[in-house]
Amino acid sequence: MVQKRRSIHATGPTGQNMNFRGSSINEGRGDAKGTRPTTAPTSIREVLTMMVLYICKKAIFYDTNLKVALYLGSLFLVSLIGDFMPYPRTYFARSDNLFNQYFVKIGWFWTMILTIPYSLLTSYVVCCGDAKRVVKHHIIRIGIATACWYVWTTLFNVIESSFGRCTDKRFVTKSSCLKAGFLWNGFDISGHAFILIYSSLVLIEEARTIVNWESIKEHLRNEEHNRATADSTNARNPLSNLKDDEFARLNFLYTRYTPLIRLLFVAMTVLQILWDVMLVATMLYFHKMIEKVISGIIAILMWFFTYRFWYASAVLPDPVGKGLFIYQREKARPEPIPMRRNPSVVINPATGKPMPRFMGMPLYTGRQDASMSNGPNPEPGPSRF
Repeated sequence: MVQKRRSIHATGPTGQNMNFRGSSINEGRGDAKGTRPTTAPTSIREVLTMMVLYICKKAIFYDTNLKVALYLGSLFLVSLIGDFMPYPRTYFARSDNLFNQYFVKIGWFWTMILTIPYSLLTSYVVCCGDAKRVVKHHIIRIGIATACWYVWTTLFNVIESSFGRCTDKRFVTKSSCLKAGFLWNGFDISGHAFILIYSSLVLIEEARTIVNWESIKEHLRNEEHNRATADSTNARNPLSNLKDDEFARLNFLYTRYTPLIRLLFVAMTVLQILWDVMLVATMLYFHKMIEKVISGIIAILMWFFTYRFWYASAVLPDPVGKGLFIYQREKARPEPIPMRRNPSVVINPATGKPMPRFMGMPLYTGRQDASMSNGPNPEPGPSRF
């Protein structure tokens, strides 16, 4: 009679099979081998969350280089058309519209109120709770971005006040001119275009820590198994170099803060889309073309210098997502497809002589290949086919 095969997994006190076999009292830690742990069943809530995150990633991580080109091209073309042929007036053409009053005019506030906690939490997790490293290597990026915003917006106001003129010559300052009810004509570099473009690019760059964020959960599970079984045959984990206390803090912080990090990321995506919509409204209805193009160029140069040049170098601060372990790796680029067919005869690297092939396989055996290196006129050997 055929008997039921016993499970190779150990059975716990409740009668359920365990994912991997732990060490017993009589077994040494090094002898406790087992299968790798499997992922837990995914709930409907988790599936819906992953769907929302996927859509947000597609929206906010649209090719940044292409987006920068679209910013510059649209600032020039759309604004130039609007200077000669005004667009039809809409709700967004009013300077007192809801979005302009409560979002754009305090745009940097909204950018920081989401970016600061998001960057703080994500860097705190990848730095395994090292607060000093978080401040020194990550939060300083937000301080640099804020300094760039303040310096350039202040400089824009100084240029407008210094080189402008009031419609009534009795008033020589911008504040007195506007207070008297007259208009101040000056070179008004668009602070709104600068804030909207620079805020969008900062949001995009700081949000990149969410890329491969879910892989940390798998690394934690595998590394916990490796440390419990002390199985040196398993492949090394990105968390292998962490100390026990660092690994424990990472496990706790990742589980605790991941839901909040996801929520902040979704909010950042919505805000970045809003900035793009308001940028289009600025292109259509406000400022002259040259004023918007100059502010856009300055915003893009600030983003490129800091995030693509400064932070990418070995100088502080660290680039986004860098911590005590590496969980983000660039995908290897596929090899280009040759435009022409490979020749049927290739050069043998061992002998430097032609080696005939048929359908990718050598025509001669290794014995004949070896004889080819012994003399200039080897005798032909039998074909494999």
